Amino acid sequence: MTRHFGVLGRVTLAAVMAVGGLLVAEPAPARAAPPNLGDFQLKPGPHAEDLPGRALRLDEQLPKLGVQNILEDANRIATESASSDTCNHGATNSLKHHGISYCFDDADDGWQYPEKVEWYPQGVTTVADAQADQLWGSKRAILITWYNKDVEQVKGVRVTFLDPDSLRYRHVLLAYPFTNDSGNATYMSLRTTQTAAGTSLHAGGIAWYGRYLYVADTAKGIRVFDTRYIFDLAAAENGDTKDKTQIGRQQGTFYGHGYRFVMPQVYNWVNTNTRQKCTGEGGSSFSFVGLDRSGIDHLTTGEYCNRGDVGDDPVRWGRVARWPLDGSSGRPKLTDGLWKADAAYRLPVPNVQGALSYNDKWYISRSRGDRENGLLYVTKKITSTTGTLEIESAHRADIGVEDLSHWPKSDGRPGRIWTVTEHPGKRMIYACDIEFLNDIDRDTEICGLWRNPPE
Repeated sequence: MTRHFGVLGRVTLAAVMAVGGLLVAEPAPARAAPPNLGDFQLKPGPHAEDLPGRALRLDEQLPKLGVQNILEDANRIATESASSDTCNHGATNSLKHHGISYCFDDADDGWQYPEKVEWYPQGVTTVADAQADQLWGSKRAILITWYNKDVEQVKGVRVTFLDPDSLRYRHVLLAYPFTNDSGNATYMSLRTTQTAAGTSLHAGGIAWYGRYLYVADTAKGIRVFDTRYIFDLAAAENGDTKDKTQIGRQQGTFYGHGYRFVMPQVYNWVNTNTRQKCTGEGGSSFSFVGLDRSGIDHLTTGEYCNRGDVGDDPVRWGRVARWPLDGSSGRPKLTDGLWKADAAYRLPVPNVQGALSYNDKWYISRSRGDRENGLLYVTKKITSTTGTLEIESAHRADIGVEDLSHWPKSDGRPGRIWTVTEHPGKRMIYACDIEFLNDIDRDTEICGLWRNPPE
């Protein structure tokens, strides 16, 4: 029997009292108040209106390459497993996985020298988010965000562009454009604050919609990147791809921490209300990002709240929200100049790393450290624009499961939920087929039904 952990509808029989010889259950705790939609409003961030012009100034000086050509010229090779085995037993905790999985090369997996690992994968999105026909030109693609986590933590964020058909992939460095003291166009790595004092942005989620990449900025909101502006330093007369220590324009030469491709930020959206981390109210955190193409297209966002910090108070376990998008432009649908969420819910569990909605259900990933399998939850259908999500079923996930992305079937029916795992030596991109989540023959496998899941 599936266990339900949802706050709404949960029956609590933890304490029982004897009254006149009868056993009487104590009343269930009161339902948490629904989130306030007024807490989920975004406005253009600092310098938002200047960022497109800064990207154009770089465009005047640096050659570009499109996504399809980057995939064709990718310099790294992934491995694939599409059987009941997997390309990384460390990620699955030696459980089988019926479905597709992709693994990075040894250097990116980090199994040989985990103590020297520079980058940690976080967010995932696919061309099925970007395009209704699920193709970019003639290519399919899966994108992964990574944040820099070495001693200095200053290289920011990179995005992996993976071609699942050729198994080739390449990293692209994200950058923040600005004008230096000499009046020249330049850029720096993505930081928590775009100053020398800032550390690498976490980039816990990403959604590719039209030509834009929407990247999570945990404490502030959403950063936006345009796939029309991916600059090729190897093709530039004044570009350098050898020096891994420098970035931006230095003495007339453009650097990218050794990466060939650099992609500048073109916009940003920030909270109108002050963020109140994991209190259940106030401005939201943006720990992960997803996309919902069922009905009106929406970006989905949510908060990671660690149980060690918030305890057993379900009000503090985090919230998710849905933000309307304009399919014709790939940009947010605005109301009075603001990007306003039209639905928000409390999460039914803490430690959530990713969440997305589809056909009125939510899919939620939850991590359990670097040794234990995580969980993928499916919720009951939502019937209102606010409330608390209720869990319908729980499923086994890889160790270190992160962000989520849905790749629907070509006819729009539920397809596969994609995710990525983060820990060195246990890294894998994999998918769960929604139609097989409750297959009783797979309940001991990754994606299979977890009949008695851990709380």
